[in-house]
Amino acid sequence: MTLALDTYRQLGRSGLRVSPLALGTATFGQDWGWGADKAESRRLFEHYAESGGNFIDTAVTYTNGTSERFISEFVGDARDDFVLSTKYSTLRNPTDPNSGGAGRKSLFGAVETSLQQLNTDYIDLLYLHVWDPSTPLEEILRGLDDLVRQGKVLYIGISNTPAWQIARLDTIADLRGWSPLAAVQLEYNLVERTPERDLLPMADELGLGTVLWSPLAGGILTGKYSRNDLAAQPSEDDGTRRSFNLALGGINERSLAIVETVRGIAEEAGGTPAQVSLAWALSRPAVTAPIVGARTLAQLQDNLGALEVELTDAQIARLDAISAVDLGFPHDMLGSDHIRTQTRGELTIEPRTTRGGNRA
Repeated sequence: MTLALDTYRQLGRSGLRVSPLALGTATFGQDWGWGADKAESRRLFEHYAESGGNFIDTAVTYTNGTSERFISEFVGDARDDFVLSTKYSTLRNPTDPNSGGAGRKSLFGAVETSLQQLNTDYIDLLYLHVWDPSTPLEEILRGLDDLVRQGKVLYIGISNTPAWQIARLDTIADLRGWSPLAAVQLEYNLVERTPERDLLPMADELGLGTVLWSPLAGGILTGKYSRNDLAAQPSEDDGTRRSFNLALGGINERSLAIVETVRGIAEEAGGTPAQVSLAWALSRPAVTAPIVGARTLAQLQDNLGALEVELTDAQIARLDAISAVDLGFPHDMLGSDHIRTQTRGELTIEPRTTRGGNRA
């Protein structure tokens, strides 16, 4: 069954309803030397909205604030029709140590900045952008809860944080009666599947919506790279995505082997490699919404086409096999035949099917 942007999904255990693909807006503005100009950004936004999309992803520092200002103008009088999600903790002023991090001063300053840039009275979903080990958990949670009680933020989430810290946050919020986490944002794609070890099971157990950044692995899963690119000298300084991916080690024998399988399935399914990669992510039961970012309307149209790609069970199994990662200890041990024999013997025990997302 194919999907559509206006076939909405619940964000975890919250009552918030979002499109199955979020529109990423880190490409809105050219302040960082790349991205879409204002006219192209508007075309991207309008096409997404006209297609039924309602889930917009940004951050207070994306393109030095241009992203949020563009969104404000594009949304106009239709503010309530969209779920605006933004993030805090990245440095807003390079000379002010309290303009970054997870502390209360950074939090309140970032939220006030986002409210001004977005020209809105409230933020639908606010993420802690990058984990800050120097700030006490209670300070983070109480600050977020205060903003929810003030009506400036409706739901809270967290991004780029170890699973055990997220579990601590959620547990403390529950015990203190503070606003619960609604979502976790993380990198997850066919190249980067390590969240299957802890982050995704944790989100499932705690009932957190999962929003994926870089579902195309920085463009690697679009199929535009080949083994010829491995011979290039990696450098982050020449401004190209290829050099950036090479410098980070993203273009390698493993990722290119995954792309070869993706290309083959794309030919079978009548789609593009990007659409197959996104369709695989959308098929994962723990995933709420991948974020699609584009610099051109053609790129966005191609990404949204993933909603119409139907992968067979056999094709998904092939993608799973080529991209599989070792879960490591204790997961591999706990899933072994030896441990099943030691703990269950020959007994037949029905698995539990009601997970955290279904809790009352």
